[in-house]
Amino acid sequence: MLTVTLYMREECHLCEQAKADLESLQEQYPHRLVEVDIDSDPDLQRTYLVEIPVVEVGPYQLKAPFDRQRLMVTLGAASDRRGQLEEIGGEVYEARVKRGQKISGADKAMYWISNHYLAILNLVMLLYVGLPVLAPVLMKSGATAPARVLYTIYSPLCHQFGFRSFFLYGEQAYYPLKEAGVDVVDFETATGIVGVHDPNDHSRLEARRYVGDETVGYKIALCERDVAIYASILFFGLLFGLTGRRLPQLHWSIWILLGLGPVGLDGFSQLFSQFDWQFLASLLPYRESTPFLRVLTGSMFGFFTAWFAYPNIEESMQETRQFFVKKFAQVKASAD
Repeated sequence: MLTVTLYMREECHLCEQAKADLESLQEQYPHRLVEVDIDSDPDLQRTYLVEIPVVEVGPYQLKAPFDRQRLMVTLGAASDRRGQLEEIGGEVYEARVKRGQKISGADKAMYWISNHYLAILNLVMLLYVGLPVLAPVLMKSGATAPARVLYTIYSPLCHQFGFRSFFLYGEQAYYPLKEAGVDVVDFETATGIVGVHDPNDHSRLEARRYVGDETVGYKIALCERDVAIYASILFFGLLFGLTGRRLPQLHWSIWILLGLGPVGLDGFSQLFSQFDWQFLASLLPYRESTPFLRVLTGSMFGFFTAWFAYPNIEESMQETRQFFVKKFAQVKASAD
């Protein structure tokens, strides 16, 4: 027997007409009618509001306006297709049909995730950017062992150079290299670790391991740029939720221009300028980025990357939610 899904709403004359036409075709094309009220789900309302009634049977879909003749043709095509699939697919096809008539634990889990994915992503971002901030808090409170665990966990994920990181509880929030040209006490003067301006000097490893002290403060376990990136992703995720997940997707060209462009320019110009390449020295003199530029470009990258990605994720999740709303309605109708 065919399963016909009718997307409709109350007090819809065309919907009632579609139901009457389907009822008149019941003897010729036996089918189970599943009515889905679009007002029961915001996603369905946004998708079908100006199109109802909408009839789906197998891979075929009819949108208003349509008449009894078109319904009959569609039901006939779906009936012929089902007969062919049963003949060709055999037991495999029947098994797949039976699975589609049951609601599994995986179905419930996927439907739950499709509804709550944004909260999950925001929680992951909060933990990812929050735990590195917890490390200096633990150091300050004397819980050095768990703090060291956090520094170790994040070590493969970030360079953790002290001269490119924020510090808590110290005289300054950051201690950049003298070459950055920022009017604060530089890292080498504050810590006594010298030679870190040279990328090939072993002192860079020491600067990476350095977590701070009572005077300098204690280092956050992610660098300035990474803190800005993931905090901005979290900020956009919260903003996206407050807008009902309705922000349109950012165009890829804007993402490249405002997201990738600034962070790539700042990061790669710094990186290449510090290589001992004579042919580049005249074109790209040695430079060390500032905390302000790292935070600015990192924030732009995180925010625009999230803006580019999250609406895409929402679109996929919306399709998933609609699929399961339809399946749950079909299973319920079958059980009734």
